[in-house]
Amino acid sequence: MNAHDNSIDLAAYFERIGFSGPARPAPTLDTLRTLHLLHPQTIPFENLDVLIGRPVRLDLESIQRKLVASRRGGYCYEHNLLFRSVLQTLGFRVRSFAARVLWGRETPEMPARTHMLLLVDLDEGTFVTDVGFGGMTLSAPLALQTGLEQITPHGAFRLDDAGGEPSGFVLQALVNGSWTRVYRFDLDPQYDVDYEMANHFVSTYPQSIFLHNLLAARLAPGKRFGLLNRRLSVHDEREGSDHRALGNVADLRRTLENEIGIRLPDSAGLDAALARLP
Repeated sequence: MNAHDNSIDLAAYFERIGFSGPARPAPTLDTLRTLHLLHPQTIPFENLDVLIGRPVRLDLESIQRKLVASRRGGYCYEHNLLFRSVLQTLGFRVRSFAARVLWGRETPEMPARTHMLLLVDLDEGTFVTDVGFGGMTLSAPLALQTGLEQITPHGAFRLDDAGGEPSGFVLQALVNGSWTRVYRFDLDPQYDVDYEMANHFVSTYPQSIFLHNLLAARLAPGKRFGLLNRRLSVHDEREGSDHRALGNVADLRRTLENEIGIRLPDSAGLDAALARLP
């Protein structure tokens, strides 16, 4: 479905995520689980380029320069295209798909397919693999089975049958004791050109949430950090949730650098963009 790409710099990627295993680990479920946990704990989700008017480029060279060498983050296309290239280079069989985001939606209208996810086929079965969904990013692959509560290092998830035509799946997360919809997807294969089109839409459409809002997130052992504009949320599996308002640009910069873990871009427009946030 997608051309095999062996131009990924595995050594640099492994250094970036703190992977200390063999230089070329075997394409096993254990390897997938290890990489899937490390990636979102070290490479954050963020949309700073869109916020300051820079294009988001999806070629592998640009993604590696930004997320690996420059120690930035990105959103779903960048994360999952990078992760896909790593997995393919290691010998995993990876397929690419798109999802309709349901998280935070209260209206019944069907949203567009604006999220990227992966399926990895192993001897043990097929697994949903997604390292780029912001504050609710998975920290482990999920078996592609409906009705099964699956425990990850960062909470419980399950897949339900979406019903309708075409049939598909709804990813749900257990949040405060209730199952909450995250996104809906089917098995209609997606190609890189589909992600280019979706990326153009979410980064330029006037009503896109990414255009006028700051979204950033990172996982940590036992924690989720999420930043929406000036509101920082910390979800700790032992201590519960805490929310804090960030009053000025200096607070935002410190939070992006420390809790979110971003090496901030050198841009004259960054402070002005942060100051405009609601």
